[in-house]
Parts: sequence; C-alpha cells; structure tokens
Amino acid sequence: MSDFIVIGGGISGLLIARELASHGAEVTILEQGRIGQEASWAGGGILSPLYPWRQPSPINALCHWSQQQYPLLSQQLQQTTNIDPQWSRCGMLWLSLPDLNDALSWCRNTATNATVLSGKQVSSIQTGLEDQSGTHLWLPDIAQIRNPRLLKALRQDLQLRKVQVFEQSPVMDWEMSEDQATAVKTAQRAFSAENFIVTAGAWSARFKMNDFWQPAIHPVKGQMLLFKSRPGLLQTMVQAGEHYLIPRLDGRILAGSTVEESGYDKRPTASGYRRLYQFAVTTLPALKDYPVELHWAGIRPGSPDGIPYIGPHPQITNLFYNCGHFRNGVVMGLAAAQLLADIILERPPITDPEPFLPCHRNSLSNTG
Repeated sequence: MSDFIVIGGGISGLLIARELASHGAEVTILEQGRIGQEASWAGGGILSPLYPWRQPSPINALCHWSQQQYPLLSQQLQQTTNIDPQWSRCGMLWLSLPDLNDALSWCRNTATNATVLSGKQVSSIQTGLEDQSGTHLWLPDIAQIRNPRLLKALRQDLQLRKVQVFEQSPVMDWEMSEDQATAVKTAQRAFSAENFIVTAGAWSARFKMNDFWQPAIHPVKGQMLLFKSRPGLLQTMVQAGEHYLIPRLDGRILAGSTVEESGYDKRPTASGYRRLYQFAVTTLPALKDYPVELHWAGIRPGSPDGIPYIGPHPQITNLFYNCGHFRNGVVMGLAAAQLLADIILERPPITDPEPFLPCHRNSLSNTG
C-alpha cells in the first residue's frame, strides 16, 4: 500500500510526487495516457501569467513563488538527470498594451523591472518586428522553461526517487469506507493507499464519488505552432493580444495559442493553424521564410477565475486536489505542489491557502 496515490501524471502530479517522495513518502502515480502528454506538454512554458496585472492576487502569489524557485529546480534536475530543462530568462515584450497604466501600477507595486517603449524603441529589444504603433512594455526578468524537457527530467528524477508510475491506467472507480477513500480501480487492478491526490488537469472533475462535491473544472482547447527557424531570429518572448511568440534556445519559435470551448476534442484545426500562422508572420515577418514543423493542440483545465483547487476534499478526509490551473499550469505548478505538500504535511504554508481550498470554492453541482 502506498502512502499516496497521485491521479494524473502532468506537471502538477509529477511535482507533488517529487515533493512528497523527498520527505520519505511512498508515492504511486496513475496516468490515464502517457506521462506529461496533455496540457503540460502542449503549452509554451512561459513562467508568467500572460498579463499578470489582470490576474487575481492568489494566482500572482503562486506565480511569484514559482518564479523564484524555478532556476534552482532546473539546476537540480540537470544535475540529477543530465537533462537540461532549458530555463531561460529571455524577457517578455508586450506590444501595444491597451491597459499600460494598470500594468505599470502592478510593476511598481511588485517591484518588477519594467521599461516603456515607443514604436521606434522596440527594435532596441527585438529587431525585425512589424512596425508597431502605440506604447509597449518590456519586462526583462520574465523567464521560460522548455516544458517537454522539464517533464522528461521530472520523470527520470522520480524514477531515481523510487516513485512508481503506471501509464495507460485511467481510474474507473473508487472504493470508499465512510468518509475516506480506500482504493481506486483501474481496468488492470485496484490500488490501495493511505491518501489520494487528484492532479488530472481537465479530467479532474470526471471522477464520480456518489453525490460528493466535485471541482468546477471544464476542458478548454489550445492550439500551437512550431516554426523551425534559426537561433537568434527571435531573442525575447513577444505578446500581442491573446497570442505570443516564444524563442527556444535551438532557434525554434512557438506561436500560441487559441482558447476554444471544444470539449475534450484536442484535434488541431485548419482554422486554428491559419489564425496562429497569420499572427506569427504578421508580428515577425521573417517567419515567412521558415517552415512550420509541428501543429498541435492540448486541453487545459478551466476553472473559475483561473484559480486552482489546492487542498482537501470538503467531505473525504484523505482525498486532496491540485487542479484547475487553466493557462498557468507550468508557472503555478511548482508553488501549487509546494502549497499542497505544506497542507498535507502540516507545515507553515508558502502563501495563504484559503483562496485555493476546495471547501471555499464552487463545485460542478452549483455552477452548472
């Protein structure tokens, strides 16, 4: 019997398993598909909300803690696994911000390094961008991490920590005894544990446990393009409207992303391709000279205000949640795992847990 069974093998599941295993717990991960191959793999790895000044304060609290700790995590993983997650402080350039004053107020209140640029000054940060009107914002300390490499490193790190991982093992049913879960059932077998943690992303609300509370999480599709360009063509992340460009260290450039209410259908579409391609080549015209290498889609876990559920189930005393991170799963992931571990291990929390606790949050039954 495990101390903890973690249901879901995305970044949230891997990080909480790592934290608990580092404190001597025996941890088992059950993943319905392949480890890290849903939203965690599909996203861009920006270590910031897309517009942090528009986010509720609980989201920024988690993001700030993660931003401070990701360089150390990246270094540790590279040392233990020889896989470089490619943490990179390349900065973010926001083009033609309609709410510049709000952004600058947020930067002052959070002591965030920021520079306001006119259209002509943009080239001092990034050459080759389409002529830009309006006023722009440059935050040089925003970083990114290459999430597929991060997931590979975490997977290998967990193997070294003796965490058991079962892929292609969707949870079909639960065994209960009064107010506690005793086991989960997959098609292959039942898994018993002292405690259970749901980190199943957009699928976190699909587990039926009689009439008990469930998190108000729904699937939101996002599509991405990957250009095979040359190193140095794009040197900073660029955000315009809801879309962005992200440069990887090998020269590839990500263009993302769409926000679509399409249920659990994660097939990429021709319309999504056209929208992202048009944004990319309009923003950085030189991309017309480079091929699109990949086009894919992932399913994000939408939740009320984008605030994740972190903490114990309101009625089931040994069931915990860490899910509903919407578009900020990577940047919030490290802090969310730490906060849940703080709650479980009864340690002083890294931030106020109250806004995230399931007992204070809406459920599917009362949000429709």
